[in-house]
Amino acid sequence: MDEKIKYELEFPIMSSPSLLYQYISTPSGLQEWFADNVNSRGEFFTFVWNDTEEKARLSSKKSGEKVKFRWVDDENKDGDYYFELRILVDEITKDVSLMVVDFAEEDDVAESKQLWENQVSDLKHVLGSV
Repeated sequence: MDEKIKYELEFPIMSSPSLLYQYISTPSGLQEWFADNVNSRGEFFTFVWNDTEEKARLSSKKSGEKVKFRWVDDENKDGDYYFELRILVDEITKDVSLMVVDFAEEDDVAESKQLWENQVSDLKHVLGSV
């Protein structure tokens, strides 16, 4: 398998950081925009898209600021890759942004970025931030 490349995307979002945090850190919030179905058992989250199921461990979180999910294998062992959702608030303007950190194979980076753009667009609709 090819080495994946880390990339970051930043999306301005018209929302309070506390409300946004609910949508990036809870199964019900993530299910509204990120995946078709999201279940959690302890620190493990199962994400379902169509017939595809992926499992990740909530490897770190800072309330109101960020969550980091590390992909795990069938035995719940940590994989090499993760995705992180971080809430940024400009100190002066108080503008809120969502920073996405993810990995993709070199040939898939553009497609992965487009997928995040579509998903964050769904998140903005759910938040009424369009």
